[in-house]
Amino acid sequence: MRHAADQGALPAHRSALSNWLLAIRLPTLTAAVAPVFVGTAAAGAVDEFNPVVFAATLAAALLLQVGANLANDLFDFERGADTEDRLGPPRVTQLGLIPPGQVRVATFLAFGLAAVIGLYLAFVGGLPILALGIASILAGLAYTGGPWPLGYHGLGDVFVFLFFGLVAVIGTYYLQAEEVSSVAAIAAVPVAFTVTAILVVNNLRDIETDRAAGKRTLAVRLGDRGTRWQYTLLVLGPYATLPVLFVAGGSPAVAAAALSLPLAAGLCRAVLSGTSGRDLNQVLKQTARFHLVFGVLLALGLLV
Repeated sequence: MRHAADQGALPAHRSALSNWLLAIRLPTLTAAVAPVFVGTAAAGAVDEFNPVVFAATLAAALLLQVGANLANDLFDFERGADTEDRLGPPRVTQLGLIPPGQVRVATFLAFGLAAVIGLYLAFVGGLPILALGIASILAGLAYTGGPWPLGYHGLGDVFVFLFFGLVAVIGTYYLQAEEVSSVAAIAAVPVAFTVTAILVVNNLRDIETDRAAGKRTLAVRLGDRGTRWQYTLLVLGPYATLPVLFVAGGSPAVAAAALSLPLAAGLCRAVLSGTSGRDLNQVLKQTARFHLVFGVLLALGLLV
């Protein structure tokens, strides 16, 4: 998933640190934070909270996100999907800001550090966590890399929904409570919806350039109109899960997540009205913010 800077907004002279911060795409890292907050809050609601495990889970999630971002930057460039015609935020490999070899090393370093922390988490959570951790790393690499990249065959949305939504929330809860509850499982669904919406608006913007590069994302397959409705369902769908979450045993305070509805409505209005091209970069940024706001409100509601 990509951050929302504009392709043409880079200054002529940049420091190495600025380039690396651009490469890891800081604004996207909230996608890793919200699921951990929600899963931890669900565990805290049943008096299960370990601050060390929470910190390790958050660190591992952030490193997985960084690794995925770097891998996408590198592999999209190598496959010819990122060209000078791209409408999205800057990519450091495509722009020549960082050599591909260095991006490759940084990719495996990020995933390697996540794996090291994952060993501790596997010690805490056992074989299920070990399996999920390995699957998450492999999926992060296979999203745009390998012989059959998921994102190039319309499976990117499924990858994000599963690993940055369901797995992230339920895995976080399991690490704290050593079990899976119906509340945690249901709470994972709206998080999965909102994090997938970030990818969808990104792919909506890139339909034409992805099609030209042979990147058959789900957006390319659905077309412009279908993708706009997919985005709308992903943004509004989470609110339908709130009553279900309450019935399953969640606090009535989970309704606090509905406070984000005006933000959701504004995003849907922008997408359904036909916003396109680089103008969608701002919608992308606001969608990432919406994902975090919804997640934080849901987490607070679960704790009350």
